[in-house]
Amino acid sequence: MTKRTRSRTALRSIRQLSDDEQQPVETEVRLEFIRPVASTVFVAGTFNEWHPAVTPMIAIANGRWIKRLRLPPGRYEYCLVVDGEWMPDPLATESVPNPFGGFNSVLHVAAND
Repeated sequence: MTKRTRSRTALRSIRQLSDDEQQPVETEVRLEFIRPVASTVFVAGTFNEWHPAVTPMIAIANGRWIKRLRLPPGRYEYCLVVDGEWMPDPLATESVPNPFGGFNSVLHVAAND
C-alpha cells in the first residue's frame, strides 16, 4: 500500500466517522463558589470519574472561585472539594443523597439546538 493510498483510506475513515457518528455538542457550564478562606477548590463528579484533584476551580477575587466546564447534554452529580473536604455546591438548585451520608449536587446540561 502506498503512502497516498493510506492517506485516502485514513481520510475516508475520518469522513465516515464524522458522517455516521456525530458527537453530541458540548455546552459550556459555569460553576461559581464563594469561600474567602479557601486555599484550594476542585470539582469532582460523574463528568471526571470523581477524581478530586483533576478539575481545579480558579480563584478570581474576594474569595470567589469559578470553573468553566464543557459537557455533553446529560445529568451529572458532583461535589466541591474545598481544602480537601468534600461538600455539595451551596449554589446548586438540586441535590441527592450519596452513599457516604452526605449529598451530591446535581447539574442538568441541556442540548443546544
